[in-house]
Order: sequence, then C-alpha cells, then structure tokens
Amino acid sequence: MKRIAAFVYGIVSYVIFFATFLYAIGFVGNLLVPKSIDSAPVDPLWQAFLIDALLLGLFAVQHSVMARPAFKRWWTRFVPQPVERSTYVLFSSLALIALFAYWQPIGGVIWQVEHPTARVALSGLCALGWGLVLIATFLINHFDLFGLRQVWLYLRGKDYRALTFVTPGPYRLVRHPIYVGFIVAFWATPTMTAAHLFFALLTTAYILIAIRFEEHDLVSEHGASYKEYSIRVPMLVPGLGERFSGGGA
Repeated sequence: MKRIAAFVYGIVSYVIFFATFLYAIGFVGNLLVPKSIDSAPVDPLWQAFLIDALLLGLFAVQHSVMARPAFKRWWTRFVPQPVERSTYVLFSSLALIALFAYWQPIGGVIWQVEHPTARVALSGLCALGWGLVLIATFLINHFDLFGLRQVWLYLRGKDYRALTFVTPGPYRLVRHPIYVGFIVAFWATPTMTAAHLFFALLTTAYILIAIRFEEHDLVSEHGASYKEYSIRVPMLVPGLGERFSGGGA
C-alpha cells in the first residue's frame, strides 16, 4: 500500500505541476486565464510592488533551498526518499499558484510594438521559449526531473539510480537551455508593461543567482565531466565564450 500511495502521490503532484505550467504560459502571455500578469491594477503602486516582490521571493527561496543537497539530506529524514522529488515539485507548484493568485498588476506601458509582423515575431519567440523549456526537460529525462521515475521504480520494487550526465541537443550549445527558454519567454513580448518588466527583471536575476548554486552542485555530483563540459560550453548564450570555473560557483 505504501508503494501505491507513493505512486498516486507522485502522479497527483505531477498533474498539479503540469496544470501550473500551462497556467504560467497564460499568466505571462495574458492568454485564457482569469488573472494574468497585466490584469487591471487595483492596489496602490508601492503595495503592488511590495506584494509582487514578496511572492517572487517566496518562490525563489523555496525553489532554491529545497533543491540543495544539504536540505535534501535533512528533508529525507521526514519525507520518504521515493517521493522527495515529487514533494519538491508539489511545493514549487504551490508557490507558483500563490504567486498567480495574489499577484498585483501594476499597469503602465514600457514599450508597445505596433508593427503586425514584429508583434507576431515576438509572440512566436515567446512561444519558442516555452517550447524550449519543455523540450529540454524531455531531453534529460522529464519524468525523473519531476519525480515520476522515482515513484514508478518504487512501485515496482526497484532501487533508484541517478541518471548519467548527458548533453543532448541544445545542451551542446548552452549549459542551461531550460533557463534560456524561461528568459526568452519572459522577455519576448510585443507589449511590455511595468508589471511584466518587474517580473522579467526579478526572475532573470534569480536565474543568474540560482545557476551558480546549481553548477556547484553539478560539479560535486559529476566531477571532472561537468568541469570539462563547463569549459567547453557557455552558460546561457551560444557562442558567447562564457566559461565557468569549477571552484567559483
């Protein structure tokens, strides 16, 4: 029964994540959701900025702290190892749901692209960014990343084995194509409002900080193979020549 319960828990956590991911696309792109990033402002400007910053900070702290190996070692004293990843995914989804629910629109237009072709191009670039995020997860094993592989192996009574280090497709061009996809999706918009700009700036800053912690963990996990990879492949921009020092993350 424990194995079945863990498997069901993993499935439910994944479904919540995927629904949250789809909502995020609508939230950022102002598409088919009841409340988006650019809904009509209702609160004073200072209050909206404060609440939005707190919501983004909550997600950043949860997302980064729970991903650290030291936290995982402590956390799995209370949460069974097979559902640790599913629990992380669930908590990340709940943090995003809170952001969507309590986000305070700000109003004000920073830029407005009027040319029809340019608007379509920017919207297409945004869609490409979201697509890159999803495709990149499948290239490195989507089901392991979101906890399904772990609960499936537990259901079958098999031990979990960590994935080997691979660099398929866009991972040969940049080390973090998932983050690249998010950055493109957040910035490529024909209408940039103050709220959207605030969101894009803070999430991009968070990504740049989070990468440093993540790369430190990747070096610890994969050793020389990741160090060699980080020397050969830039972090975020293909061909930029940016390099990562193994001891500097």
